[in-house]
Amino acid sequence: MSGRGLRSGELAERAGVNVQTLRYYERRGLLAAPARRPSGQREYSHDAVGLLRTIKAAQRLGFTLAEIEELLSLSEHRRGTGELHRRAEAKVAEIDARIDQLTRMRLALQAVLAAECDSLTDCSCGYGCPLPVLEPTGSGDG
Repeated sequence: MSGRGLRSGELAERAGVNVQTLRYYERRGLLAAPARRPSGQREYSHDAVGLLRTIKAAQRLGFTLAEIEELLSLSEHRRGTGELHRRAEAKVAEIDARIDQLTRMRLALQAVLAAECDSLTDCSCGYGCPLPVLEPTGSGDG
């Protein structure tokens, strides 16, 4: 492609997202509003492909769009790697806590299966239903 930018569909295809995602990211400020062709079509720079791929990769690592927006802002201002490392370490700790919570949930469900109860409220096994009340981990997803 010569010096021309990418239309919405072209950008979406190259970045592996849909066009609605482009519009949403524009509204959130993650993706700059593109220039317009004389026909009115949006025209994105080729750099937008890399930005979108970076956003999607960060999402796959567990970062929220708000966190990604902050990380992109840090990158734009070249504030060094210390802050990026701090945030990545915090995300690792968050993932570890979630893994611990999921492990406890799995063990509790295995106990329910082993007891062969047919009801959560009236256990027929004679031992009382082993369905425990898991304590929330403080992440607010209770």
